[in-house]
Amino acid sequence: MIARMKYILVTGGVISGIGKGIIASSVGTILKSCGLHVTAIKIDPYINIDAGTFSPYEHGEVFVLDDGGEVDLDLGNYERFLDIRLTKDNNLTTGKIYQSVINKERRGDYLGKTVQVVPHITDAIQEWVMKQAKIPVDDDGVEPQVCVIELGGTVGDIESMPFIEAFRQFQFKVKKENFCNIHVSLVPQPSATGEQKTKPTQNSVRELRGLGLSPDLIMCRCCTPLDNAVKEKISMFCHVEPEQVICVHDVSSIYRVPLLLEEQGVVNYFCRRLDLPIEGRPRKMLTKWKEMSDRSDRLLEQCSIALVGKYTKFSDSYASVIKALEHSALAISHKLEVKYIDSADLEPATLQEEPVKYHEAWQKLCSADGILVPGGFGVRGTEGKIQAISWARKQKKPFLGVCLGMQLAVCEFARNILGWEDANSTEFDPESKHPVVIDMPEHNPGQMGGTMRLGKRRTIFKNQNSILRRLYGDADYVEERHRHRFEVNPELKQHFEEKGFRFVGQDVEGERMEVIELG
Repeated sequence: MIARMKYILVTGGVISGIGKGIIASSVGTILKSCGLHVTAIKIDPYINIDAGTFSPYEHGEVFVLDDGGEVDLDLGNYERFLDIRLTKDNNLTTGKIYQSVINKERRGDYLGKTVQVVPHITDAIQEWVMKQAKIPVDDDGVEPQVCVIELGGTVGDIESMPFIEAFRQFQFKVKKENFCNIHVSLVPQPSATGEQKTKPTQNSVRELRGLGLSPDLIMCRCCTPLDNAVKEKISMFCHVEPEQVICVHDVSSIYRVPLLLEEQGVVNYFCRRLDLPIEGRPRKMLTKWKEMSDRSDRLLEQCSIALVGKYTKFSDSYASVIKALEHSALAISHKLEVKYIDSADLEPATLQEEPVKYHEAWQKLCSADGILVPGGFGVRGTEGKIQAISWARKQKKPFLGVCLGMQLAVCEFARNILGWEDANSTEFDPESKHPVVIDMPEHNPGQMGGTMRLGKRRTIFKNQNSILRRLYGDADYVEERHRHRFEVNPELKQHFEEKGFRFVGQDVEGERMEVIELG
């Protein structure tokens, strides 16, 4: 057993979006493969309480946890890589910290003292991390031994300064042998010369050191493997041994990153630096990981899925949907091709204004093997989604509607089969005579954040012969995570079923229809 919790802080330099989340997940995966219990915390320096009100173009998708937490998509990577279940408190934001400190101040907890960033905010950050690191995240309920902490943003950002200062103090509080810092930096390679440049990394490390943190490992993001000369240069100017400079070059799949780190002796370094009781190299788990990655690279048969959505210019907007598709394709030994289609491009108005874009969108839709319409908010693009759903139904093309996609499938059926031409969701047309999708009781229209049905809920399969029940292994029920504020109108259920529209899944709390199929 490890005497004390071990903390691994992952910081980033030069640019944001450099891959800290994948590297943090990969480090955790390697350590878990060695038999350790690992948890993860993501720190976001923005003032928002959570990610729930973000546009998908801001930070990508909003990832929903079992407890209903709306968090950064990196927590999705942690859960997928480490096979753990996190809580909303594993995502720490500036807003949460300041809110907790202000609440304490209002209660008089500080006994009349002047409340300041140092020590009150920095102490609150440290206390939050130490408390959350002990929360079990594995199915066995065992307290974690290692906590990987990812600090979002870039070193030097003004909003992340309180967190940097907190961890400067933290390293002395928990002692050096229980804390280490991984700094992820960019090594650009300008196409004009093809030479790998180390100056951005040198500057980034210098700035981090000036703030009181010294990196134990420098992980260099680059297009191609680092030259030995470049590695030695970074080692010399950043005051670390060459073995502490790790190359993280572009690879065929993010699932190769743990293998890449393990090959460069990261496990051995952590054993020495943090005194981890690991005997030998990780084998069993990483062997399966390598087999999966190799199989992914060898796939020849292709399966194309048209993703018809509103935020298709930024693939991270649908990160979890795409990961689920990738995992499903890999399970049946197919290579996935996602065809992103902006739903507005399928609408007749686009034909009048930009006919080329309209025909290209329809060509992609018609050539796909299946169609997926994911969730979304607002009326823009909904008619295009309904057009895609109608085409899939008429052509008997495999179709999956998630959240809004399912609701619009109900609208499409009501309009074209039941003859209710004005059928709609109350989100888009509150005055519709046929409101087939209505507000849920949980929805509080007076606020924006945290007002939906959120988190893991149980749905019971009512129909023993449904396709989805078979896909779930003939289970009696399924537990999935929710993030929506509208539901199918239960009062109109009979009209749909008379025309072959089957409601095969029902929420355990009442008459809410969760899963539907066409007969």
